[in-house]
Order: sequence, then structure tokens, then C-alpha cells
Amino acid sequence: MRKASLEKVSEARRWSITVGSDASGERLDVYLAGHIPDMSRSKARRLIDEGHVLVSGAKAKPSYRVKTGDIVDVTVPPPEPTDLVPEPLELDVVYEDEDILVVNKPRGMVVHPAKGHWHETMANALLYHCRGIEKVGDLGRPGIVHRLDKDTTGLVVVAKTERAFVSLQKQIRDRIAERDYLAIVSGVVRDESGAIEAPIGRHPVHRKKMAVVQGGRMAVTRYEVLFRFKRYTLIHAHLETGRTHQIRVHMSYIGHPVAGDPVYGRRGGELGLGGQALHAWQLRLVHPVDGSSMIFRAPPPPDFLNALSILSQEMDEATPKDTGVPGLQALGRASGRASVEASVKAPGKASDVAGSASQPEMTTRDITRKGIPSWVLEIKKEWLKFS
Repeated sequence: MRKASLEKVSEARRWSITVGSDASGERLDVYLAGHIPDMSRSKARRLIDEGHVLVSGAKAKPSYRVKTGDIVDVTVPPPEPTDLVPEPLELDVVYEDEDILVVNKPRGMVVHPAKGHWHETMANALLYHCRGIEKVGDLGRPGIVHRLDKDTTGLVVVAKTERAFVSLQKQIRDRIAERDYLAIVSGVVRDESGAIEAPIGRHPVHRKKMAVVQGGRMAVTRYEVLFRFKRYTLIHAHLETGRTHQIRVHMSYIGHPVAGDPVYGRRGGELGLGGQALHAWQLRLVHPVDGSSMIFRAPPPPDFLNALSILSQEMDEATPKDTGVPGLQALGRASGRASVEASVKAPGKASDVAGSASQPEMTTRDITRKGIPSWVLEIKKEWLKFS
């Protein structure tokens, strides 16, 4: 079986690829992502749509199925100028090395510029903090692999190199990277745990909102009850997909909107919250270069903890589910701490994610910033049983 041949034509980022029989039938965008170094599928689609990719001399669509013998010519133009400017904004950096950056995003910070939010975004802060990151990832979204809503708090991983960007995108797409959230939701959730599998798309009437709709993209959210109050429930949610507003839409769909959510909830400003009580507290991924398995954690922000304190005062005793999860006092003590662990997965899997044929032998790393809160470890233990 003849494999694809790849020739780098010049240093001007021009490539000529001859499709081998083993790749026949692949989508064009998928094929490019797999055969050009540091090429993500989204970048491949953009190049195709902009006419920078020719198949046997003709333009094609991203969905085109390549055939044996096709000659694919690719031109990667230099980065376009952007209005995005560096701004000296404070970033709560949980972890940083030469390849990745993990940030604990505060409430109110937009991840990347959009209509009505052209400045003071995390993207502006990243340009100031990380030299050269403007060349990584998609235009106007330097190094940004995934995002959180403006008023959702918690962990975001950022790629500092194109190699890291491609690897992290693949990990999220293949569900190797895992994202876990804490949320206070309205009402008393009766089931101990559950999975919400419902497609999400644009709301048919309110176009700025998302909704569960026929023809939407399939979305899966798993949840587990941690505490039940008189009128609210503290849950732990795990994303299996990453649709816009996914947890907020899904919890509203089952009748338990996130507290403080002005868009999908019953009202904004409840429980003294500055926005929805949704916090990305844990992120697991494989380091894109050394292949180590990393776990990052960050406790909820003060207004989230204050809301839990208000709820605990409404009852004689805040009763957690019978799992050994500590009480709310432990949550309060955890405020302000963040942590990261790193260990090594099986070499084969780590090599696949890192995108290289082999990896040097690794040693386990354990890096902790101000300690790992006991309540985090307990929740992790229970969640692993559930997941």
C-alpha cells in the first residue's frame, strides 16, 4: 500500500501533498490536519474556504473526500494584522511552562473579543503576558483552545505554541481532556446522578440564546448531586461535549436552571451572585509535549461560596449526599487556593496525544500551589466512582 508523500516546497509555508491509498476517502480538512505539522482542523477549514487549498489544481470544499493520487497544494499565508492589542490586565495563572498556560478566569472577563467586548478580554491579557502567542491558534483568539462564558468562572487552558494548540484541540475533540464544573441550581434535584443527552442549537425566536432544539448538535452533560438545600442544589457537572452554554441550557431544560443566570435562569442577582453560579473547578489533560497527565483545580470564587453560606443558614444543617464529602466550612477554607498535579499515563496513549512516535521516560511531577483542599480530593474521589 503506497503511503502519502509530503514535500515542503519552500520556507514560505507552501506544501504539496500526494494522497496515498491509505488516506483515500478522508475529508479534505481532516486529511490536512493529519498531514501538515501544527495544522488544526479549524485552521484547515479556514484555509480551504479562503481558497488557499487546491486539489489537482481546483478549489474544493472542506467536506471533499480525497482520492488516491490527488495532489493537494496548500498555501499558509502569514498571519493577518489584527486590531487585537496587548493590555496589561491581571491574570490568575495557576500553571505555566513553555507550552501551555492555565488561567483561573474571574467573573466578568470575556475570553476573546466579540461584539460589545473589544477590549479588556483574556485574549488582550494573553498578548501582553505571552510574547509570540498572537501566531498561535485562530485569528483574534491567540492560543485559546476552549472558552468560558463571560460570567462563568474557573479554569481555561491556553496553548503557547502551535504544536500545543493542535494537541489540546485534539484532546478536547477526542474527550481525552476532561472538564468538570460545580454549579448551584434552582430547585431540589431528586436523582442522585444523571446524564442529559439533548441537542443544542440556536433558539428559534431569541437568536442570542441557545436551546434544546431538533436538528441541533448533540450534547451530553453528566451530573451528580453533592448537597441539597431547601430550594437549591449543589451539583458536580461533567462535560462530554462542549456546546455553547451547554450546562446552562441543559440544566434549564430539566427544570433546574443555574442560580443567578440572567439568560436561562429564573432571575439574575439571586443569592448575592454577580452572575450564574457555575465554576470550572477541574481540568484534566495530557501535556502536549512531555505526555504527562495533568490535573488542575481551582476553588469557587467568593460570591459562589457566599451563596452557599446563605443557603446553609436557611436550614438547621446543610446535609451533603451520604458520600463523605466535607461540609460547607471546608469549602470556605478552600477559597483562594489552586493546584495542579501531574503524572504519567501509559506511554502509548501519551505519545498519541503528544503527536510524536515515541516519548522519553518520564518521572511523576507533583506541583501544588498553596495545597490541595481536602474537599476537592473528596469530590474527586466520589466523581471518579460516578464517571
